[in-house]
Amino acid sequence: MLSITSLIRYPVKSVGGEPLSEAWVGAHGIAGDRQWGIRDLATGNVLTGRRTPALLMATARIEGASATTAFDSAQAQVVITMPDGTETNDDAVLSSWLETDVALLPASDDESGTYENPLSVGGVTDGAADDADWISWTGPSGSMHDSGRTMLSLASAETLGQWDPRRFRKNVLTDGSGEDDLVGKHLRMGGAGVEVTKRVSRCVMVTRPLPGAPRDLEPLKTINRERDECLGIGMVVTQESTVAVGDTVEPVETGINPEHQPE
Repeated sequence: MLSITSLIRYPVKSVGGEPLSEAWVGAHGIAGDRQWGIRDLATGNVLTGRRTPALLMATARIEGASATTAFDSAQAQVVITMPDGTETNDDAVLSSWLETDVALLPASDDESGTYENPLSVGGVTDGAADDADWISWTGPSGSMHDSGRTMLSLASAETLGQWDPRRFRKNVLTDGSGEDDLVGKHLRMGGAGVEVTKRVSRCVMVTRPLPGAPRDLEPLKTINRERDECLGIGMVVTQESTVAVGDTVEPVETGINPEHQPE
């Protein structure tokens, strides 16, 4: 059994997140997580730290909507704090900062984001990847997650070791170890139920600089060498409810309501 030590929401794709003590977990993960992206108007792609590392030097928070109830897009407003301390959600300001024309795009059920990733880790050693080595794909609707199989992600303290957990952008951090062994299982997480769908593959983004932390190639090299290119687990939500720091994460039998297990 694991215990939750941190909950982190990332309102804008590839922008730094905000810690929460308690959060509503629904179909798209933590309420408000990955509910906006910054679209490059020239390419139509939603930018990520893989192509645009500057995003990782900013942070984002949500105002006007509770974190402990189902996400209300009509009430929510996202605020991005840029590296110089400027707070904004204005497209012109973001375009000036990123030196390209962009628009802050809310997630919707009618539109999906298009993302990019390098095919190889060539950029790990030279800091750049040839455009010919990049692929693109369309993510799920309703959020700016890369995959519909990972609406919530988790990593344990032992797996992270001394690495800065911000590099891996997990929603749930726990004590202990052994999350890889949970793939394919159903879990109770606080009041919520989840199904663990996969180990999460890692890419060049984990090497990018972060506020107060320089570029670091070793995490990705180690993950590729020792962990089959994966770190942490991805989950989908099977029962919506609140989750809080200090809650336990434990397996339950398939099909059992995790709030009402037999004694």
